[in-house]
Amino acid sequence: MKLYSMPSSGNSYKVRLLMALLGQSYDKIDVEYDTDALAEAHESGALPFGRAPALHLDDGRVLAESNAILTYLGEGSRFIPEDRFARAQMLSWMFWEQNQHEGVIAVRAAILCYPHRAHERTQETLDALEVRGHVLLGIMEQRLEQADWLAGDKMSLADICLYAYTHTAETRGGYDLEPFPALRRWLDRIAALDGYVGLDA
Repeated sequence: MKLYSMPSSGNSYKVRLLMALLGQSYDKIDVEYDTDALAEAHESGALPFGRAPALHLDDGRVLAESNAILTYLGEGSRFIPEDRFARAQMLSWMFWEQNQHEGVIAVRAAILCYPHRAHERTQETLDALEVRGHVLLGIMEQRLEQADWLAGDKMSLADICLYAYTHTAETRGGYDLEPFPALRRWLDRIAALDGYVGLDA
């Protein structure tokens, strides 16, 4: 398999993390912002929806969207619950991550870190994203005060999915995680897993 992956992107990172935890081998093509590699990937049609990640299977089929890729790779693994309700709960967190969490937590980090988004770096925008982000982190905190994992009683794709942008919320997004002790313990649990790789690995 071949993975077109943006090194700095949480969406690409979540796929790399799952593949590392599964011990899955693959070829990685880095397509960072403002690089020739990204331009070539766009020109060649390697990114079906115009962005990374994209997983190219050995038979030539291509799968886009990070959470769809997670679901494909996780099929039959310990990261997809057998219980019907826990599996649906996992999906609800994954939908929420794309619909709510990423559009705030990841966006604030992108505005602060990427030069091409510097024009959005107004105090009003950053303050609004900070307030909303703490609300979203609080939703995760409420769940993690009651359970070690987001869906069911075991780690699932939901945890991998939401770990990607949450674990850099403080360092890249400027969020204060001190008020969220259960969330911080959850981050530590994932970072301690066998096979774990960090964003910069």
